[in-house]
Amino acid sequence: MDQPLISVREVHKWYAGVHALKGASLDVKAGEVVGLVGDNGAGKSTLIKILSGVHRPDAGEIRIAGEPVDIASPKVAMRFGIETIYQDASMVPMMSIARNLFVGREPLRFGVGDIGIIDHERMRRESTQALANVDLHLRSPDALLGELSGGQRQGVAIARAMHFKSRVLILDEPTNHLSVKETAKVLGFVRGLPAQGVTGILISHNLHHVVESCDRVVVMARGEIVFDRPVNETSIEEFQEYL
Repeated sequence: MDQPLISVREVHKWYAGVHALKGASLDVKAGEVVGLVGDNGAGKSTLIKILSGVHRPDAGEIRIAGEPVDIASPKVAMRFGIETIYQDASMVPMMSIARNLFVGREPLRFGVGDIGIIDHERMRRESTQALANVDLHLRSPDALLGELSGGQRQGVAIARAMHFKSRVLILDEPTNHLSVKETAKVLGFVRGLPAQGVTGILISHNLHHVVESCDRVVVMARGEIVFDRPVNETSIEEFQEYL
C-alpha cells in the first residue's frame, strides 16, 4: 500500500479535564481530498489545530511521509508544507492583496537576515500570477483585501497556499457566509487541489459540499473517528447516522 502523506496514530488531547480527542487515528494519502465532518464538540477543530501546530497532542504520534514529527507551532507546520485556511481566511482587510498573499514571507530586494527592503514589484507580479493560477482575476494586486467578496478572499488564501508550494491545505468551513455562486467557486478550488499537487482536508457542516468535492468522508463524534469511507462507496444517508 502507498505510504500516507499524513498519519495520525492514537492521538489524545485533554483540555482542563475534558478528553477532546480519544485515541484518534487517521491516514491521509497524497493527492486526495478528505472531508472531515461532525457536530460541534466532536473533536474536528482539536485534530486540525494539532495538525496546524496551534496545539500539541498529549499522547500519540504524527508522521509526515513516514517520519515522526513534532508540529510545535504554525510556523513548523508551514515548514512541513501544511497550510490552514480558517473561515475568516486569517488575512488583514486593510492591507493590499499582494501584501496579504506574502504576509510573513515578503521577498527582499536586499537585506541582512530578515531585515531589508521589500521587493514590492516582485510581490505584485507574483501575486497576479498566483491568482491567475487558481483562475482568480482581480483588477489589481494593490487593491485592499477588504474590498473583495468573501469568496474572493478565500481564493486569495488558496492562491497563497499554492504559491508557497503547500503539500497539505486544511480548509476550515471555507464556504460559511458565502453566496451560492461564491460557494461553487470555492468548492471548485477544493476539487482542483489534487491537480495542483496538493492534498486537501475540508472541514464542513454541509454534507452535500463534502460529497461534491471530496474523495473520502471521515466522521468524528465524541473525540473519536467513527466512520471513514470513500465518497463513492457511501451516501449522505449512511454517514449521517454517525453524526
